[in-house]
Amino acid sequence: MALKRTTHALGAMALAGALMLAAAPPASADQTRRDQWSLNVLHAESVWKISKGKGVTVAVIDTGVNAEHQDLKGNVLKGKDFVDGDDDASPNESDSNLSATHGTEMASLIAGHGHGAGAADGVIGLAPEVKILPIRWGGADFSDEIRYAVDRGASVISMSVSTSQDFTADREAVDYALKHNVLIVTASGNEGESGKIDFPGEYPGVLTVGGVNNSGNIWEGSNYGPQVLLTAPATNIVSAGWPGNKLRVGTGTSASAALTAAAAALIKSKFPDLTPGQIANRLVKTAVLPESAEGISLPDQKYGYGIIQPLAALKNDIPAGSEYGPLTVPESLKGKSGSSSLGTSDQDQETADQKAMLIWAVIGFVGLAVIGLIVFLIVKAARRNKNNGGGPGGPTTYPQYGQQPAPPHHNPYQQQAAPQQNPYQQPTPPQGQWPPQQ
Repeated sequence: MALKRTTHALGAMALAGALMLAAAPPASADQTRRDQWSLNVLHAESVWKISKGKGVTVAVIDTGVNAEHQDLKGNVLKGKDFVDGDDDASPNESDSNLSATHGTEMASLIAGHGHGAGAADGVIGLAPEVKILPIRWGGADFSDEIRYAVDRGASVISMSVSTSQDFTADREAVDYALKHNVLIVTASGNEGESGKIDFPGEYPGVLTVGGVNNSGNIWEGSNYGPQVLLTAPATNIVSAGWPGNKLRVGTGTSASAALTAAAAALIKSKFPDLTPGQIANRLVKTAVLPESAEGISLPDQKYGYGIIQPLAALKNDIPAGSEYGPLTVPESLKGKSGSSSLGTSDQDQETADQKAMLIWAVIGFVGLAVIGLIVFLIVKAARRNKNNGGGPGGPTTYPQYGQQPAPPHHNPYQQQAAPQQNPYQQPTPPQGQWPPQQ
């Protein structure tokens, strides 16, 4: 049974990436890992040789997280329950089983560490050394939850929940996160329709993710639109559940968002100085497409820039790029750089630029004067030498520096600007294959 929306007990919450869930029967360790096909196509084993997400906290704003699940225990921090107002962010028994388990599933896809000898049993996440900050969403708006996550040290926020209402406080909270170097990743939704992306996916500065199946083709239930920047595995995803140590199997863009949040955490762990936009830049620049999508223009409303490839994002030589990268810049942050957020206004920056230009002009003038003096002395000496017969060997010919036009003075501030290219507007996608080779 497909679960498109789950209503919270307060009647205000809808899950953007609600999974089609069913309790998984007991499975052998080998079978469980084989069923985690997304780890295969994302080359998790090779990824973990570079980064496992150590030192990074990912906030999961959802229905609560089962911190006692054997595949998550030890990786879940103390969080907050915005329904009950306490610091126990575990699921609530009053919730429906499907709703209550959702947050645990997402947390395990990010930071599950398995269990047993060599952690060979159970569910393992894409970033198994990440710490999860669990936040049980209070329903309706989510501004307090986002600000709490930012203030508690999260570098990435995973939100596979959404609301159809646009709250000013939510928009400001998204800006707050971006301003404080925190990337928000959210799911596009599961109706398979255009224009059905809810908030926060509609907000500038948010990384919205659609879903693909195990063939790399877009999952038919994945909502689409210009907000979609990337895609990730969405179908038949094995994850941890609730209550107890249950496993779940499900399909939906919730999983796509969680896996992308995990990939972002891996990058943040390896490159801690990157901004949210620069993290997104690495994911975008290394994304691939299936053969069926050959010839489409990027970004595509269904695929975005393609399917995430965390291994390539970690090991490829990619310039950091601009502060916001492919993310849409919120109006409140336009025209502001990292320096402006530290207290330098645009006017101050303009004054500093003018001073620098004046200094360079003075240096240029003094340099030309010195060169002119040297030339004058050389010419004068040459003429004196010529009048004296040039010494032994006859007259000597000297370069006539004074008769050559002086080279134009190079002012670094008066260069003709080259036309600006948008590295994200690609008429044809890079050649990709699915699953990609390492």
